[in-house]
Amino acid sequence: MPIKPILLSLLFCPLVFAQTPKPAGPPPTLKSVLLAQLRSTHNKAEWFVPVNTAVAGLTPEQARWIPKSEGPKNPAPEDHSVGMLAYHLLYWNNAALAQLKGEKASTTSDNTETFNKFDATNWPDTIKKLDENLTAIEQLVESADDAKIAAIANTIAHISAHNAYHTGQIIIIRKLQGSWDPKKGVS
Repeated sequence: MPIKPILLSLLFCPLVFAQTPKPAGPPPTLKSVLLAQLRSTHNKAEWFVPVNTAVAGLTPEQARWIPKSEGPKNPAPEDHSVGMLAYHLLYWNNAALAQLKGEKASTTSDNTETFNKFDATNWPDTIKKLDENLTAIEQLVESADDAKIAAIANTIAHISAHNAYHTGQIIIIRKLQGSWDPKKGVS
């Protein structure tokens, strides 16, 4: 008797494979993968929450709030606010964009400065500039030819990873603050 189920499954196996949906469109390219990474960390919610969603709706006061670490069970980055993290992202994305354009990027040797120069009175401008900067990086990648893409791929991949990392921190801080809406993608 056990042979019948095996024979039936073998008989229907080709039907299952025949009904498997085929991927739509052309195969991914290095450019399309890099653009997808940039957009998913900027403003297109897919596998995780992008930075635009993570900072949306915060008041300057909320952006300024710093959770206090109380030991290893508190996952918050001590002494960082959402605003500080957003300013840090703006700083390094701005430097990366200048570098990608072949311009001289003025960078600091003290990474602490990239967090500590945040000013809550400039919160709306900070998130506006971050959005504009990320859009400019995407446009640069979109207009680049294959040789340029190959040359900048490593930098672009690191930009996306860095943005995703700090966006996760932003969400943790908002959760600790009580200002995160789980309907935005992370409960």
